[in-house]
Amino acid sequence: MPLPAPSLAVLREICDNDVMAALVTNGAQILCDMGDAPSVLTVLPGPPHAASAPDPAMPLATVDDFVPLLNISTFGICNSLENPAVIAATAAAEGVFTPAPCVPEIAGPWLPPQPVAVSGVPVIDQTATCRCIWGGVVAVVDPGQVSAETDL
Repeated sequence: MPLPAPSLAVLREICDNDVMAALVTNGAQILCDMGDAPSVLTVLPGPPHAASAPDPAMPLATVDDFVPLLNISTFGICNSLENPAVIAATAAAEGVFTPAPCVPEIAGPWLPPQPVAVSGVPVIDQTATCRCIWGGVVAVVDPGQVSAETDL
């Protein structure tokens, strides 16, 4: 049974305590602060994605994996008053706030890039975020990696 994903606050605390943040892989859970549901980051196989981990290797996400509806799926319902669909739905409801289906429009790459690169493209870790033009901030909730402890 998988463990529940840590909250963004827990992830930020881990990262602020000199513990190395986990690199993000295919299948990582992401969340937009204007959406009502988490989504999954899709990292397409092939260049520049690779992993040096043994099988089953997981492709590592890079700063360039931000393409809407290809890498970043919908977050359910959008609650941003900057989204034209929300504006139109609210106007149609005679001014009563009415959310609309989320169609992410990511403005640019994930930030910050990490010093590690795959085929020359910087990878991202669990502290990375990207922005939707409708005002949302997309963050990594679960990087998709599992930690294992070993006895030496």
